[in-house]
Amino acid sequence: MLTTIKQSLLKGQIDAPASKSSMQRACAAALLNEAETTIYNPGHSNDDKAALGVIQALGAEVTQAADVLKIASKGVKPGKAAVNCGESGLGIRMFAPIIALSEKPIAVNGEGSLLTRPMDFFDEIFPQLGIRVVSNKGRLPLEIQGPLQPRTISIDGSLSSQFLTGLLFAYAAAGAKGVSIKVNNLKSRPYIDLTLDVLQHFGWKVENRNYEEFYFSGEGADASDRTYTVEGDWSGGAFLLVAGAIAGPVTIKGLDTASTQADKAILQALKDCGAEMTVDGRTLRIGPGALKAFHFDATDCPDLFPPLVALAAYCEGVTIIDGVNRLAHKESNRGLTLQEEFGKMGIVIRLEGDRMYVEGGKGVKGALVHSHHDHRIAMACAVAALRAEGDTTIEEAQAINKSYPDFYEHLQQLGASVNTKTALV
Repeated sequence: MLTTIKQSLLKGQIDAPASKSSMQRACAAALLNEAETTIYNPGHSNDDKAALGVIQALGAEVTQAADVLKIASKGVKPGKAAVNCGESGLGIRMFAPIIALSEKPIAVNGEGSLLTRPMDFFDEIFPQLGIRVVSNKGRLPLEIQGPLQPRTISIDGSLSSQFLTGLLFAYAAAGAKGVSIKVNNLKSRPYIDLTLDVLQHFGWKVENRNYEEFYFSGEGADASDRTYTVEGDWSGGAFLLVAGAIAGPVTIKGLDTASTQADKAILQALKDCGAEMTVDGRTLRIGPGALKAFHFDATDCPDLFPPLVALAAYCEGVTIIDGVNRLAHKESNRGLTLQEEFGKMGIVIRLEGDRMYVEGGKGVKGALVHSHHDHRIAMACAVAALRAEGDTTIEEAQAINKSYPDFYEHLQQLGASVNTKTALV
């Protein structure tokens, strides 16, 4: 799919998309809650659909309407011998330990870039928990056979917090008692806060000992009908907020400033660069100011790199973003991908160790760019295109469906000139 964005000014109001981080955790909790769970404001991205497919394969019954989901579950009772996590990194890392609650052998696969992502931690950790695992040299496909036996273990948290999320869910559901998950060098702590919030909402108790140890006392949750409302998504909302700072003013509704989502940190970057912004509850109004370069540490929120680069392109001076080492194993190697695609738009990006330098304020030019099948790269290029000189066309623009399928439509509702057509084969 080819999407062309012309230079545009934005105005108006839009609701933020549903958070796939919140939605996928809600799906996992609903599967493990042996009762009926009602989910309000459910997401409909490809990753969300993949999560629903996984829990259905594991025995949950899903009834879906436009703005509500009802999920009836008796726990992990696989009805199929295989599950597919799509392209969701969170999905594979979170659901693998949950799948291992069953004694049946289950094949686990994925699609696209997920097939190339390293999964060595399964081979290392699962045997310690009594789980049989067969992988493709540390990559998908996997075959997993439990049941998982909760024990005190130590894991490396430097690559991703998503595997820890899955272990926390699985230990809680398995009734772990008197055991701990010890974690070295945990990154993305806010995502673990979100996991712990969901566990607590569903009645499971986990003691967080300074993010270095997570202790299970054996207090379990009683199976009961529950409700959960999926939060507005700060990850997708970040692109709308940056669009407002570049080409607004716009109003974004539905983002909770008290959220534990890591990408809420975009507010600090917008403040530091001089964007005009007011916050009223869950309503944010944002517009252009005298934008200047800023320094931001994205180590705990690496998904903010793409919108931050789009913002930095319009900020006078050299913006510094720390945390580049977190980008290698995303849908693309995002540090190099951002450097390549924004280079086509006339933006110089330098990568030095764990630091990215973005030279901004010199003008952005329209160009033919490529998403690299990475949803956040597509959205970053689209946002940068809003005030660029000349048109910008994004190849493989449908990559947005992974997390924010309504993104181009929402830009149009705010006044952007967006034209989409199917690419000729």
